[in-house]
Amino acid sequence: MNPELLLSALMVASTPILLAAIGELVVEKAGVLNLGVEGMMIVGAICGFAVAVETQNPYLGFLGGAAGAAALSMIFAFLTQVLLSNQVATGLALTLFGLGFSALIGQSYSGQKPPATHDLWIPLLRDIPFLGPVLFRHDLMVYVSLALVALVWAVLTRTRIGLVLRAVGENHDAAHALGYKVVRIRIAAIAFGGACAGLGGAYLSLVRVPQWTEGMTAGAGWIALAIVVFASWRPWRVLLGAYLFGGITVLQLNLQAAGASIPVEYLSMSPYLITILVLVIMSADRTRAAMNAPASLGRPFHAAA
Repeated sequence: MNPELLLSALMVASTPILLAAIGELVVEKAGVLNLGVEGMMIVGAICGFAVAVETQNPYLGFLGGAAGAAALSMIFAFLTQVLLSNQVATGLALTLFGLGFSALIGQSYSGQKPPATHDLWIPLLRDIPFLGPVLFRHDLMVYVSLALVALVWAVLTRTRIGLVLRAVGENHDAAHALGYKVVRIRIAAIAFGGACAGLGGAYLSLVRVPQWTEGMTAGAGWIALAIVVFASWRPWRVLLGAYLFGGITVLQLNLQAAGASIPVEYLSMSPYLITILVLVIMSADRTRAAMNAPASLGRPFHAAA
């Protein structure tokens, strides 16, 4: 196995999960638990694929995927923030709806190929031995995902907007008493998280596996949710968690291709098993986990309170 190819493939494999996870981190920082990431990703995958095929422009496809998933997230926002429905049940329903809806609208796109998403041409840097192929020969969305992590970190820790968002997630009653529009802030966070999940889904159908297949997210949304917990709600740890999962995924695929004596079924489930194992280890220190989680996470906000 060539280390250059492995590391390069790791970055591509990690990108959809990283995009979805960094969006979910912002949502949870605002005090909202959206378990519909899987549904938003699969809707983003088919919306992005459809737009890219119809326009023959992959970048319009990414925008279409983000818009489609953000629109779906607004259903969740209306139900949980306006009608005050249960966030866990609504998120699960969103995932089921997204899987069914994407299968319905994706029927006519099976077997089609999207337009190619070309790598960025980065002169000089792409020719550096080892580092060039690993870091500087990727498509635009790989770098967008890294930029989003840096941007989310900077906004949450260095700006007033980030301070208000975290205040809403920690104590929505106190934030409301100070005059902040809790519901509006949370809806904006949900829309951002939906758009990021849509970008991740579109990346799956346009770059990672350039075709439309029903259910192609294969649990990526659930892994993104797990990575947010693994990261203790910190952006740079989300990057680490996404790359860890991506690395395991690429490794098991290469072991399968190399004809490893381990049964294929065990290799296929290894990324999920290791993710669960990491979460169990992280959850062992419950006090630390509770301290890092936003205090109002999953709690409905009643404006009259």
